[in-house]
Amino acid sequence: MRIGYGFDIHKFDDFGSLVLGGVKIPTFNKLLAHSDGDVLLHAIIDALLGAANMNDIGTLFPNNNKSKNINSRIMLINTWKVITNKKKYIINNLDTTIIAQKPKLSNYLYKMRTNISIDLNCSINNINLKATTTNGVPFINNINAIACIAVVLLL
Repeated sequence: MRIGYGFDIHKFDDFGSLVLGGVKIPTFNKLLAHSDGDVLLHAIIDALLGAANMNDIGTLFPNNNKSKNINSRIMLINTWKVITNKKKYIINNLDTTIIAQKPKLSNYLYKMRTNISIDLNCSINNINLKATTTNGVPFINNINAIACIAVVLLL
């Protein structure tokens, strides 16, 4: 068994559409990033790479023209291919928490879980997503950022 932990945070941009877990969230601006800014998938990628002892997201997807504006689902799929080609792991379970004052995400979590289970070639029952707020504590507020924490157990 291998345990991996991932964290990512991005602030809001003035342009584009917010994407989390590969799902477009209407009426919110995208997150500022070199890629599409999907903090959920970025945290998952780092957790997977950590569990596999294979560095971090920046190692596979550096801030260069090749990965500029890349879809994070492609990043997740490619990361999982690299891991499974070298190590032959399977997902036992993945647990994540999205931290954001806004938007409310409950209506999108199932679709996000579906996307992630498809991209990682595992059962949706192995994927858990939660969303929480900071209850007004200024760590993250609705005008500046979204963060995500991910923990994965690989077998």
